[in-house]
Formats: sequence, structure tokens, C-alpha cells
Amino acid sequence: MTIWITELGPGSLAVKDLFDTAGVRTTYGSPIFADHVPDRTAEAVTRLEAAGYVPAGKANLHEFAWGITSENATYGTVPNPIAPGRIAGGSSGGCGAALAAGLVDSALGSDSGGSIRIPAACCGIVGFKPTWGLVPIEGCFPLTPSFDHAGPMARDVDGCVRMMEALVPGFSVPEVALGDVRVGVAWTERADPLVGARIEETAAGFERVEVPWPDGVYPAFSREIVEVHAELYPANRDRYDPGIQHKMDCARAVPDAHVEAARAERERYRETIAALFEGIDLLITPTIPMVAPPVGVGDVALRERMIELTFPWNVTGSPALALPCGPAEHGLPASVQVIGRPGEDALVLAAGWALEG
Repeated sequence: MTIWITELGPGSLAVKDLFDTAGVRTTYGSPIFADHVPDRTAEAVTRLEAAGYVPAGKANLHEFAWGITSENATYGTVPNPIAPGRIAGGSSGGCGAALAAGLVDSALGSDSGGSIRIPAACCGIVGFKPTWGLVPIEGCFPLTPSFDHAGPMARDVDGCVRMMEALVPGFSVPEVALGDVRVGVAWTERADPLVGARIEETAAGFERVEVPWPDGVYPAFSREIVEVHAELYPANRDRYDPGIQHKMDCARAVPDAHVEAARAERERYRETIAALFEGIDLLITPTIPMVAPPVGVGDVALRERMIELTFPWNVTGSPALALPCGPAEHGLPASVQVIGRPGEDALVLAAGWALEG
């Protein structure tokens, strides 16, 4: 993490090194931008600074935010302070690690398939992916523009609420009793035994619901990445991390017909989930189906299972909160995910308060 001040105030903030910061090196996790110093600051960072947050440094990430381990070939693997030898999650891994280590009070991350919530789960902290478009993403290097979200990370739900109040004018969260809202529970069977058990305990008494997974949508996601890197990648392929090269080459080979089918499936999935939420107000699932995996397994090997419970809510643009909910395998924290309808961010955070308390 690149430090640019010497004193941390009560509102100290880590900024994922995907967000531009005027006069401060911003690498996007890539050696291609090792000497890049923007002349403007991302809007979300500007809003937090205006509210009194004090940027403490830029936090490391998976290169170009396309990965879930934060094993960065150029800037190093982000360590997990609560689980040495295990990944911090990604792509906002540096933010999660900085919070878990007590280096900062809050962090600003981005999330395109789970990149706020996966580090929150791995590092035992709280991360919130707001409704798509609610928090400004301008000045953040895009991964997949129609899937990208900017959002808060903190050590508790209240920390995320305070950040949302700074990021979204007029935002407020009422206190809510979970007994007064309709809550569904799903996907605990997809998790490892102790992770699933912790979610079941957290969601005891709530209704079990069937929720499909968005099969076939990923080609739409990867095509957007190809489009973002349409000029950069051919000119700099050998400077990309080998894992990113592999994913980019695969994505570039996907036929247009498959991409169009994926886009149509995304719309169908959004309609399916909207119909599901006619019968419930909130959905509870595991955030990830396991505890933080060991370093060295690799993003490609871990990716499919690590994002299977987070990616659907980037497909729909729904607000989703991750918070720890007790020890699971190897004594490491399980993480529960709370999801709401697009626009119901305050309700999701209110539920997080209730579950945390």
C-alpha cells in the first residue's frame, strides 16, 4: 500500500488502487501504469474526503481488478492478516487486509463479480455492494462497466452506513426488525459444512426459497473486459500477468453469437429475480461457499466456485452486504450475504445491523 500522509485521523481511508487520485500514483494493479499519476480524483474519493475521511494510502489489488485472489505478480500477494498463508480475496484484497490489520478505519472498493464481498469474507470484515449506479464510479478504471459497482468496506456495518451517507446525498438507514420483513434463505447447500451451518444459524426461522444461478451470462461479462482493453491489450500483452493473459485470450475467442445469447440470458435472469422478490423483501445466502483458501492455488482454479454466490447480484445490480457470522472450517470466519431489490440499499444495511447485533 502506497502511503501519502503520515498521520491517520479517525476517518482514515484506504483507496483501492483502481480509483484515480490526483497527484498520487495510481497503477490499477498493473506494471503498464507503474508511473501513472492522474490529474483528477475519482468522484467517490472526492465525496469521502469532503465528508472528512482522510486517505491513508492506495491499496493493492488483483491486476486490473480481474481476479479473486489479489496475488499480484508485480506488486506482490496481498497478505491476509487473520489467516497467514491464505488469500485476502479479491480484487479489493488490499482494502480488506488493511481493515483486518487495523491500518485504516474504512476503505473504498469496487465490485464487478464479488470484489468487495469476497475480500470481506476472507478477511472477516464487512463489505457492501450498493445498487448499480448509486455510488459514482467515475474515475475508477473499468473492468466491466455494466457490472461495476463502487462501495464501502469497514470493520462493522455501521462503518459502511457512515460511508454510504457520505457517498450518496440524503442516504439514511432506519432501524428495522427482521421479524417485520419477509426474508428468504438459499444456497446453504452449496457451501462447505461449517460455513453452511453458520448461515443456517444466522438465518434460523426464515423461509427457504429456491433461487436459480445465472447460467450462461459470463460471456457478456468477459466481452466487456475485452472491449475495455481493446487497444491496451494488443499493444502490451506481454506485460499483463499470465493469468490475465489466459483469461483475456479466452475471452477474445468467444464468438459474437455466444455473447448475444449471454446478454439475453442476463435479461431473463433479471426478470426471474425480480419475480422472486415479489414474494420476499430480503434474501440471505453464504457470501462465498468456503473460508479463505490457501495462497498459491490460483485465481483460475478458484474463480468459478469463489464467485458463484456473489456474481448473480452483479448480474442483477442488486445491493448485497457481506458480514462475518462466526467460525467455520479451520476456525476462520464464515460470511453471510444479505441481498435486496435494486434500490433497497437502506433495508439491506438495516438488516445487517440487526444480524450483527
